[in-house]
Amino acid sequence: MAKKAVKPAPQQEQKSLEEALTKSEQFFENNKKTIFGVLIAIIVIIAGGMLYNTKVAQPRQLKAAEAIYPGETYFVNGDYSTALNGDAYGFDGFEELSKQYKNTKAGKLAGLYAGLCYAQLDSMDVAQKYLEKYSGNDKMVAPAALGALANCYATNGDAAKAATTFENAAKKANNNLLSPYYYFQAALIYESLDKPAQALKLYNQIKVNYPESTEGKDIEKYIARLTSK
Repeated sequence: MAKKAVKPAPQQEQKSLEEALTKSEQFFENNKKTIFGVLIAIIVIIAGGMLYNTKVAQPRQLKAAEAIYPGETYFVNGDYSTALNGDAYGFDGFEELSKQYKNTKAGKLAGLYAGLCYAQLDSMDVAQKYLEKYSGNDKMVAPAALGALANCYATNGDAAKAATTFENAAKKANNNLLSPYYYFQAALIYESLDKPAQALKLYNQIKVNYPESTEGKDIEKYIARLTSK
């Protein structure tokens, strides 16, 4: 991740800044599985509902939901290559199904799964392209998908875009689970970009709006570090 040069600072201040930079750089590698894991759990629940909600599903939508269902088992079990490319038993793979059923909700979901598979297989450039195409409106899946996309931007070296995307994900989620999590990630990146004012704004937002979250319970030390400069 690219760093901007920082102005000379007293030893303690410099140490605090270096700590923030290190945490930001390490965060994505250390927490990649967690970030995608949150999205995986949400998607599986949503997809299951799509499959069994036969009363409202149109034939093509239902067919698409049934087609992607085997891939979820591969995905949950960590067989991302088979989930992406298909097997010898009739499952075509998320990548192909996203093309076959691109105008259905299940087809869009297949595209999202394809992006996540590529991410898990460390093909972050391709993962980014798939995640950028996803346009769902579900209150949990959509913000989680943005969070996964932000992680791609960060991994691919676009820290500024990662920060704003994490912010958008937090706003879109507007809940106590995902919002503080994404605001905190955005703030860490802003610190790494030498933008303490923007980082402080998000830390304070977590403090005020999400004090009982995991991030909120530990947020004071991040605020104190920036306000002491």
